[in-house]
Amino acid sequence: MSMSAVEIPGFVAGTWAIDPVHSEVSFTVRHMMVSKVRGRFDKFEGTIVTAQDPLESTVTASVDLTSINTGQEQRDAHIRSADFFEVETYPTMTFATTGLRADGDGFLLDGDLTIKGVTRQVTFKLEISGFGPDAYGGTRCGFSATTEINRMDFGVSFNGPIPGVPGGVAVSEKVTIHLEIEGVLQA
Repeated sequence: MSMSAVEIPGFVAGTWAIDPVHSEVSFTVRHMMVSKVRGRFDKFEGTIVTAQDPLESTVTASVDLTSINTGQEQRDAHIRSADFFEVETYPTMTFATTGLRADGDGFLLDGDLTIKGVTRQVTFKLEISGFGPDAYGGTRCGFSATTEINRMDFGVSFNGPIPGVPGGVAVSEKVTIHLEIEGVLQA
């Protein structure tokens, strides 16, 4: 299916800087096999290039892993440690597009995700929220994206057992990553 058959209302080709004030990089992980813990990263940056042919658009992004925020400082310090992210050695997580495909009403964004020096191909389910003017004479775009990774694939393998629960683990291997991204068109 050629992209020209897909209408993206108000689509604007250009280079966009991710606006960290109006964007969110967050995650959800199961805890103690019964609940979900949510967290986010407070510092990140990236560039989106929307191409004349939307399927040739690209994204590059970098997340400061030291900026993890789960709302609990002791837990955040543990996640920064060698047990999880080992931020002294690997302070950033990066993403770079390898492809974009139409998928029903949305898109699939393929790319290389690097955590702790390990790069794996991941696919985000991408929704385009829209393109439009902002209150400052500029232009904005919005996207939502989600993927699920196995943290073990990236060497983030610490896990504490749950006492008295055979096979029970404190933190699930699967992690869902959520992106709410607003971009500002660059001159």
